[in-house]
Amino acid sequence: MKRRIFSAEHEAFRDTVRTFLAKEVLPHYAQWEKDGIVARDAWRAAGRQGLLGLAVPEEYGGGGTADFRYSAVLAEEFTRAGAPGLAIGLHNDIIGPYLTSLATGEQKRRWLPGFCSGDTITAIAMTEPGAGSDLQGIRTTAEDKGDHWLLNGSKTFISNGILADLVIVVAKTTPEGGAHGLSLLVVERGAEGFTRGRNLDKIGQKAQDTAELFFHDVRVPKENLLGHRDGAFVHLMTHLAQERLAIAVAAAAGAEHLLETTTAYVKEREAFGRPLARLQHIRFEIAELATECAVTRAFVDRCIEEHTDGALDAVHASMAKWWATELQKRTADRCLQLHGGYGYMAEHPVARAFTDGRIQTIYGGTTEIMKEIIGRSLLG
Repeated sequence: MKRRIFSAEHEAFRDTVRTFLAKEVLPHYAQWEKDGIVARDAWRAAGRQGLLGLAVPEEYGGGGTADFRYSAVLAEEFTRAGAPGLAIGLHNDIIGPYLTSLATGEQKRRWLPGFCSGDTITAIAMTEPGAGSDLQGIRTTAEDKGDHWLLNGSKTFISNGILADLVIVVAKTTPEGGAHGLSLLVVERGAEGFTRGRNLDKIGQKAQDTAELFFHDVRVPKENLLGHRDGAFVHLMTHLAQERLAIAVAAAAGAEHLLETTTAYVKEREAFGRPLARLQHIRFEIAELATECAVTRAFVDRCIEEHTDGALDAVHASMAKWWATELQKRTADRCLQLHGGYGYMAEHPVARAFTDGRIQTIYGGTTEIMKEIIGRSLLG
């Protein structure tokens, strides 16, 4: 079915993204995976190409467009290229909205130009060793000291944790407030008492640095409070729909790309003197995957339309997130099986897609959390 959500301008942008990937990312990606981190020059190259800060006002160096479809194009093309390490989606679609919607004028002037140029790489630090999706379990504290906050605690599984120059930290500012006693504090590179642990060794997305962060008596200036004191819960909930939709978009594209490459493979690969594609079981497998991808694409595209119009709610974003990521996981497993022994080789694209995509059902809210959100909306 022909997709109808993109205009000629979006497709021209897609060409730009593909050119950027071919020139600035793919020639270096194997080395980045070995290093466990993306070169900072790649971020600056993305900034020069206009891929960072798409929704940031032009006065700060951004693209000046709130049209999420451009972000969708980025997510799709990076996924198809098998290059999740350069976490532009995290930077643009998850962290960007906090800065554009919550930052003061002074904060925007300080942070957004670097955000758009690639000189300032960002991260958000919410997850702790004992608290994942449960905000009430957060133990990191920020004590009001008059002219500054005194920040203490630790975070883990933080994407861009090693590279980040600016980290939005979720901390408890009112101890008895539970989830409603949390605030967002911006910690900048070089702050005394702010240290980074090891670059965590993951089973996939090897080029994407993921770290532990530690805060010991870090003096955070009062002017680095982002949004309202004790307002983090509301701030976080406000932007989760876009985060989950962005993950769903990448997941749907990942499943489709796996289907395309596997369909081509079974047409060429022979077993028992004939192509695999002539075996009824193989045709049934491909037919099932094609149908599941088509149905998922229709729903995700509708969610993109709804979000572009400002109408996507948390429930439908959760539906898109869990369904598309579970499809991606299932498709990767079935396509690896159809590739046989070659699919198990680490250098093969289907093997990398299998390990790189496995996190999709976990971060941004697990499948189980998504189902709980949907269930509560229906059953109370």
